[in-house]
Parts: sequence; structure tokens; C-alpha cells
Amino acid sequence: MNLSCGIVGLPNAGKSTIFNALTSAKALVANYPFTTIDPNVGIINVPDERLNKLAEIIKPDRIIPATIKIIDIAGLVKGASKGEGLGNRFLAHIREVDAVIHVVRCFDSQVPHIFENIDPKQDVDVINLELLLSDLDTVEKRIVKIEKASKSGNKEAQAELGLLERLTTHISQGKSARLFLAKGDIEEKILAELSLLTIKPVLYVANLEEKEGHEFCIETLRKIAEEEKAELIEILGKLETELSEFSEEESKAFLSDMGLTESGLRRLIKAAYKLLNLITFYTTNGIELRAWTVKKGTYAPKAAGKIHSDFEKGFIKAEVISYEDFIRSRSDTAARESGLLRIEGKDYQIQDGDMVYFRFKS
Repeated sequence: MNLSCGIVGLPNAGKSTIFNALTSAKALVANYPFTTIDPNVGIINVPDERLNKLAEIIKPDRIIPATIKIIDIAGLVKGASKGEGLGNRFLAHIREVDAVIHVVRCFDSQVPHIFENIDPKQDVDVINLELLLSDLDTVEKRIVKIEKASKSGNKEAQAELGLLERLTTHISQGKSARLFLAKGDIEEKILAELSLLTIKPVLYVANLEEKEGHEFCIETLRKIAEEEKAELIEILGKLETELSEFSEEESKAFLSDMGLTESGLRRLIKAAYKLLNLITFYTTNGIELRAWTVKKGTYAPKAAGKIHSDFEKGFIKAEVISYEDFIRSRSDTAARESGLLRIEGKDYQIQDGDMVYFRFKS
């Protein structure tokens, strides 16, 4: 199953425009709130220069890149945590994604802003406050459930209550749950079970219309991202939509004329992939070359299960060649002869760029 990033932001921030460019889908784009009541969903290929270089050597008939799921969630408004503007529905959509891409408007245009002026901090604060209020409500409801057991002397309940009370204070100070310091594995487990919105990793996207200008907006967002230990990507949303209609050669030429080496969308996809803590490994049978996505720290049998459940059940070993060694050797045969192929067992954690041949018993 693909891990997913949800695109959030205020109405008219350009979320659907960026989603369209990312997926080449045609989500409805309009200048009034709640255009995207039901979320638009797209599966996008992850740009991968390594996959292209491997293909040059292997020359497979089919090349299958890694993918991630992108979900365009409707614009949140003030009061969403209390159900305003279909808020409960939208917050539920955010709860279902693994990471958040927060689009912030940094452009002036005829499309009206819901506030009178462009103020990135104000826009970010509106969204974050609604997420914090929703999380606070979640924690408080959990406290009500756990208090009775705590008063009866249940040690586990007492420990959880202590965590929840610290968490309540933390969130009440306007701090996201991802900045909360849990004490040990048990508290980490409790936090995960709460499914808090602000515990999800966040990538801020400054949506611009012009390459120059709005430096204040960018600097404001950069400071916010640093404080929240998040990343910031600048993107020309309208331009990226136009580029998505070009061929790859035309797009490169256009970007070169603008003094750019890579499109904002490619940087955004790569940043989203990193945000989800994903890595890529490769498999080939000579006919097909495929990139597979797993979370960092995944053990070899689990990675084998991505290909087929039988591979995980009957896992024997993994024959591994690093990407760098494969490129230098120019083939798996040469890598074997040079002693660069490693035999790994069940305790091996797949590394980013591994070329893997799984051995299993049926």
C-alpha cells in the first residue's frame, strides 16, 4: 500500500493547482471555498536519476518507478475543529494521511484571499490552530476515559494519565505533538495510538506566481519551518501546471532559460518522499527493472513481502549489491566476480539504493 501525503491549506491557496501539476489530473480549481469537498487522490511517480542510470546498463523492456499517493484535501477554515465549513470531514481526511504538505499562498491575484491581505504567518496559524484544537479535544477525551482506572490504582493507567497531562500542557502552549518529547517506547506507543494530527511530519510549500518578489513571505515561512523542524519548498504553482503539459525536453529547455536546473514539482516530490521516511531498493530479472518503496529500517523479509507475500513467508536470504557497486561493475555478474555481492539474512535492514535478489522457498 502506498504511503500518502495530504495537501492542506486555506481556501484559494493553490492546493488543487499544485495537485493537478503533480498528478496531471484535472481536479476542479475555482476561486471559492470548498471546491474540493471530497479529496482528490493521485498516485505519482518518484523522480529517480538512479533508476534511469540502472536502465541504461540493464536495458529492460519495462521500467517501473517508485510511487507515492498524494491527496488534495479541501481548504480548512477557522472553526474547522468545531465543525465549521465541513471541518470534521476535512480533519478526518487529514487523520488518514501519513504526512502533510501545507500549501501557503504567497501571491497576489484577482483570486480573492479569505483575508484582506497576504500574511503567511496568519494563514499558517489558522490551519495549525485548528489542528491543535482537534488534538487537544482528542487528548482530553482520552483523559476522561483513563481517569477512572487511574484512581483505582492501575499503574499503567496512572503512567498514561501523566503523559496525557503533560501532552495537554504542551499542546495548550501552541506546540505541535511532533515536538513533544516522549519518555521511552511505552509513551511512544501511546502517542501513536492517539492518531494526533500535529504529530504528522509537515512540509511547507510557499506557492508563488513569480520567481522574484514576496521575499518577506518566504523568510516568514522559513522561520516557521525552522521552529517546527519542518522543511520549506518554494514552488511556482501556476508555472508548474503549464510545465506539466510540456514534453520532458521542452520542460528542461524552459527551466534552463529561467536559470533553473530542476522543476519545483520534482523537488516537492523528492521532499515528500523523504518526509515519509522512505527509501528505494531495486529488483530486476533482465526484462523488468523496478523500484520498490519501503520505510527506512525495513528488514529484508518484509521488503521481500512487498514483491509477493510468498517471498516473505519463505525468505531464505537476500543477495545485495549497492547501487554504487552495480554502476561501477556495469552488471551483476561482474559485481559477483569482484566480490561486491553480499549475502544478507533476516536481520539485514534494506539500504537506500540496494539492488536485491531475494531467495525463498515455496
